[in-house]
Amino acid sequence: MNKNNPLGSGGRISTAYASFLNDVWGSEYSILAPRLLKQTVGSFAPQFNNNFQHDSHEFCQFLMDGLHEDLNRVKNKPYVEQFEAYGMEDRLAAEQSWRNHLKRHDSVFVDHTQGMHRSHLTCPGCGRESVKFDVYSSISLPLVPPKSGSTIPLKDCLDQFAAGEQLDEHNAWYCSNCKRHVCALKLITLWNTPDVLVFHLKRFTFEKCPDVEGRILKRKIEDTVNFPIDRLDMTEYVLGPVDPDAPPIYKLFGVSEHSGTTANSGHYTATVRNSEDGNWYRYNDSNVGFTSGDAAITGGAYLLFYQRSKGSLRWAGMEKELSGSPALDEEGFQAVVGKKKKKNGR
Repeated sequence: MNKNNPLGSGGRISTAYASFLNDVWGSEYSILAPRLLKQTVGSFAPQFNNNFQHDSHEFCQFLMDGLHEDLNRVKNKPYVEQFEAYGMEDRLAAEQSWRNHLKRHDSVFVDHTQGMHRSHLTCPGCGRESVKFDVYSSISLPLVPPKSGSTIPLKDCLDQFAAGEQLDEHNAWYCSNCKRHVCALKLITLWNTPDVLVFHLKRFTFEKCPDVEGRILKRKIEDTVNFPIDRLDMTEYVLGPVDPDAPPIYKLFGVSEHSGTTANSGHYTATVRNSEDGNWYRYNDSNVGFTSGDAAITGGAYLLFYQRSKGSLRWAGMEKELSGSPALDEEGFQAVVGKKKKKNGR
C-alpha cells in the first residue's frame, strides 16, 4: 500500500474496500450496506459526499482510480512528457507509450483492468495529423438507432465506436499548424484489451435547446442493447498482437442497471454472476434473488463487466511485448549496440 501517494487516500479507500470485501465473502451478514466505503470515498470526492443519486460510471471510475493510487507501486513519480507517435511504427509507439505509463502507474489495476488505444486526430483545415497511444480502463460506446424498433446489437455499438467521429466545439483539438482549436476528425482503435473489460453504454445525451439559448436538454436512450453473455469476441477490434493462449474473448460477469430519466436520479440495480457457484443473482437494494444473465438484457443496462475467458495477460499483453523489445531514446529511436573491437588484432 502506498500511503504517501499524494494522489491517493493514504490507504483509507483501499482499507475500506478490503473491509467491505471481507464482509461480502464472510458468513456473518445476509445484507450489507457499504456505508463506510461510501463515507470514505465521499471524504476524498465531495461530489459523492451526500445522499443524492450518482452516476454509477463516474463512481466506478473514481473508485478504481482511488484504489489504483492507493496500491500504486511507484513511490516517486517522474515527469513524463506526452508522446507523439505520428510517423512511427505502431508497435514501437505502443511499447514506448506503455513504458512511459509504467513510470508513473503500476498496480494490480494496471495489471488487469487497463488497456491501450490508438488515437488518431486529423485537422479538417490543414490536414495535420497526430497519433497517440492512451490508456483506458473503460470503453464508452455510442448507442446507434435500432433497426425497425428492434434491439441494438452490441456489435453495432462497437462498429460505431470504431468508425470515428468529428469532435464538437466543446472538445476541440488545438492544431499547431492552424494555431487554433478545431473540430478534428478523431479515430480511436483498440490496441489491446485487459483481462477485465468494462463497457459504458452512453445512454444519456446532452443537447442544446433550439428554443432557449443556453439551455441544455438531457435525454436518456432506453433502447435495449443485446450483448453476449458467454462469448464476446473482440478480435476484429484489436489492432495490436493477439495472444492465442489468452485471446480477446470474454464472458459477462456483471451488469449495472439504471431506471429513471437521468444518471443522477432514478434507481440502480445489478445483475451479477457468482464466481464460486457460477449462478446469476439480481441485487435490488436489500432484495437478492436468482436470475439469469439474459435477464439483464434490458433498456436499463448501463455498465457491462466482462472477464477474459481463457488465460490472463498482464498489462493487456504488453508484458510479453516489452520483454523482447529494447526501449527507445528520447527522440524515438532504438539504441544500437555495436560490436566490440578485438584487442591486439585477435
